[in-house]
Amino acid sequence: MSYELIDNKEAKRFEFHLEGGKKAILEYIISKERIFLTHTEVPQGFEGQGLGSQLIKAVLEEVEKRQFVLVPLCPFVATYIKRHPEWKKLVFKGVRIE
Repeated sequence: MSYELIDNKEAKRFEFHLEGGKKAILEYIISKERIFLTHTEVPQGFEGQGLGSQLIKAVLEEVEKRQFVLVPLCPFVATYIKRHPEWKKLVFKGVRIE
């Protein structure tokens, strides 16, 4: 299933709106031209379906579109980038993803 990426600027997070009023979220902090991705959360009952990875991919596409420099503080985001090294091009120089 595919979900629309919503930038909830007031809550400082990207969201997928799921069935039953639930949300998968990826929280962020923006500072000038940098975006810090701090926390990813998928509601109970939706885990293990690739939803977190789908959310991260959509957010990385948005980060690239907006030409932000990425600082992945969330371990899940860092792991995703490690598995998909094509996204390392967005990561702030000096941040190592291993």
